[in-house]
Amino acid sequence: MVRPLRILFPGAVYHVTSRGNERKEIFRGDQDRKVFLDTLSDVTLRYNWLCHAYCLMENHYHLLIDTPDGNLSIGMRQLNGNYTQRFNKRYNRTGHLYQGRFKAVLVQKDSHLLEACRYVVLNPVRARMVQRPEEWVWSSYGATAGHTRPHPCLVTDWVLSQFDSRKKVAEISYRRFVRDGIEAESIWNSLREENVLGETDFVESLGDYVKGKKQIPETAKSQRFMNKPPLGDIFKPEVVGDRRKRDKKIGVAVLEHGYTQREVADYLGMHFTSVSRILRTKGKMPTK
Repeated sequence: MVRPLRILFPGAVYHVTSRGNERKEIFRGDQDRKVFLDTLSDVTLRYNWLCHAYCLMENHYHLLIDTPDGNLSIGMRQLNGNYTQRFNKRYNRTGHLYQGRFKAVLVQKDSHLLEACRYVVLNPVRARMVQRPEEWVWSSYGATAGHTRPHPCLVTDWVLSQFDSRKKVAEISYRRFVRDGIEAESIWNSLREENVLGETDFVESLGDYVKGKKQIPETAKSQRFMNKPPLGDIFKPEVVGDRRKRDKKIGVAVLEHGYTQREVADYLGMHFTSVSRILRTKGKMPTK
């Protein structure tokens, strides 16, 4: 059986899942889930990822990963490989933990990412493990809804910005949005190809690449943040001189205009880890 082609390009967003070998547990307890999230945090920092949502079940996990640098595969090798090593060491075992390769579905950001985030946090409800999403603490729901502090691996800025520029109002709207999704039609009815979730024109813009071409089409590249302003327009002198304003504009540059954390760090003369830390600060939302 031919493996599905990985569609990789800068700015691509994916719904990623990995399942335990023979459907066995990959999380035997809360400590394992903590280790996984810490590992994910390390990977997001190293590979300039943005994790918009996650849910850790018992024998699998779900992630919504934004890849400004188009490097999903190498990051996933690190994530699953490093977690497997830690899991095997903890339980004195050897061998594979996961069932084959991870599965990744390319998600059209502007039309389907929000729905995909809702799908991810509602998994425990659909599996009848809990009645309400807030009862499952090992998902990003609580942090995005404003109930808990976000784990460093998670960014809530983009999701909340889809509802309102005021954080508290956005959190309330997000809770309502997720609640309404319990009875909603599955987003997977919009799956256009085996590994693409989006509108017809988005799939067509990928052209023959979906069918096996190795070259990334120019139309796919153009999906990423067209007509973004120069960094000099975002970071004007009065902004750079005010730490609070600067930090907000860092969120704008990365999350709204598609600049990489390293590009922003180099422009501001900062270390890229400092930029990543700012993006993960509790309560941080991009403001124009």
